[in-house]
Amino acid sequence: MEKIYDVIIVGAGPAGMTAAIYAKRAELDTLLLEMNYMGGGQVLNTYEVDNYPALPGINGFDLGTKFSEHVDKMGVERVSAEVKSMVLTADPKEIVTEEGTYYTKTVILATGNSPKKLGVPGEKELSGMGVSYCATCDGAFFKNKITAVVGGGDVAVEDAIFLARGCSKVYLIHRRNELRAAKSLQTALFATPNIECVWDSVVTEIRGEEKVSEISVQNVKTKEMSVLAADGIFIAVGNDPNASYISDIDCDEKGYVLAGEDCKTNLKGVFAAGDLRSKRLRQITTAVADGANAITSVQEALL
Repeated sequence: MEKIYDVIIVGAGPAGMTAAIYAKRAELDTLLLEMNYMGGGQVLNTYEVDNYPALPGINGFDLGTKFSEHVDKMGVERVSAEVKSMVLTADPKEIVTEEGTYYTKTVILATGNSPKKLGVPGEKELSGMGVSYCATCDGAFFKNKITAVVGGGDVAVEDAIFLARGCSKVYLIHRRNELRAAKSLQTALFATPNIECVWDSVVTEIRGEEKVSEISVQNVKTKEMSVLAADGIFIAVGNDPNASYISDIDCDEKGYVLAGEDCKTNLKGVFAAGDLRSKRLRQITTAVADGANAITSVQEALL
């Protein structure tokens, strides 16, 4: 046990990076663990961030870069490594990664969440061959082609609008007859001529030889089956928490960590911030707030 940090932050999205900035300002001995080479989390996959204060219309990559640059300016120690396991009930707490084992007095879990899968035939087999969970990452491969987006929330509608700028046609497949997305996004969607909404419908199968070629769809009310010809399908039906290696922590029925505005979990010295935390609204602004609140709670725990 060569070193014991004051705080280790697991995850480098907006919550984790904000926590890292606040931790350095508080002069805490801090380590930021990030699974990916570049920090930013799901922000990096957002084409346009229209609701982040003072930076309207900034693209997600640029915003993630600004977060990361601020972290580096503060001199935060960063390690890119996948976490293998954690012992959060110990003192000090132990975090095992592919790069080594680290010890700390407190931990902030800011691992976020990941896109849900549909779980239909062909989804896994054709993943990366027309099945995608990130329109801004893969949309450029479908210029002048036909694509489909599955979902009815903000992300699905944003994806459909983004894809429509380059695709010849975009289907938006939603299991209900109305969208959950913000009204401003719906207005933009309905004003886009090459987007066709497929209401009250679910995807039952994705087919293709080496790449996606067609999608089987069922109307949930009439039970009628239909087939849509498409070169790609983008799935945006929500997210699941990245909590597979977290144990001994109380979670809600969906697996999100139970923690209040102070980010305190049921374990002493363990805090949850950002999209991993069970809460009403998951956006960049709430993640940033969590990062700041978590460090305030860490400081209290270290007294």
